[in-house]
Amino acid sequence: MSSGESPAARHRRVAGMFTDCVRAVRDWDGPSPVPEWRARDVVDHLVTWFPGFLAADGVELPPGPATADGPAAAWRHQVEAVQALLDDPATAGRTFSERHVGELPLATVIDQFYTTDVFMHTWDLARAGGQPVPLDDAECAALLAGMEPMDDLLRSSGQYGPRVRVPADAPAVDRLAGFIGRDPAWTAPD
Repeated sequence: MSSGESPAARHRRVAGMFTDCVRAVRDWDGPSPVPEWRARDVVDHLVTWFPGFLAADGVELPPGPATADGPAAAWRHQVEAVQALLDDPATAGRTFSERHVGELPLATVIDQFYTTDVFMHTWDLARAGGQPVPLDDAECAALLAGMEPMDDLLRSSGQYGPRVRVPADAPAVDRLAGFIGRDPAWTAPD
């Protein structure tokens, strides 16, 4: 996603929003907007899929605490490890090769796939924690505009649930939530 920010700066900002949500969660076993996921599962998803994805091309993140032992500690470790990759010119500029994405600079791969995933899951964790969603509407609109032309491909990947229809004039954050299969009206039960 091109926002004028470097991948390192964007990760720092987006991961910071997610970190704020992590700090505010009071019930890690509370439900999330993702069917069958608890709040802890939102963090677990981010700290488990990405290290394996990177390892497929020999990029190793140092192992950290398990989410089961503490979602906040697991998240903090992941943020620091990914930020270290992005802040090091030797690793950020390294070519990453993977059969589904081709060959791209590692920083671009992190930005397009991981940081964007963190951005979208910020909505899930904020809602699971009963917090306001901190996502910028313009950034949501830009992300949605880039994803909509790939609707069939994204949907067939199994990574997104069925699209939830929302009014065309709804805020972009709601339209993005609907696109990725979330009900924008979902709130954590009392």
